[in-house]
Amino acid sequence: MAVQYDIIRHIGVIGEGSRGWKKEINIISWNNRAPKIDIRDWDENHEKMGKGVTLSKEEASSLKNILSELDIQEIDM
Repeated sequence: MAVQYDIIRHIGVIGEGSRGWKKEINIISWNNRAPKIDIRDWDENHEKMGKGVTLSKEEASSLKNILSELDIQEIDM
């Protein structure tokens, strides 16, 4: 069975991979369910996608709070 999705709103692009796919944040309805915030890689035409993370409003709010308190300079990359 094919997965149905409807990109309700494009929020932004986080980055781009070597294949040209973009890691995006979107609000998506999966299989006609309530929309959720979604982070995943997409091809240029939004026909193919990579694995991702889907967040409820509450989860997205928690992530936002955690990231706002993060000192990115402390991460050794």
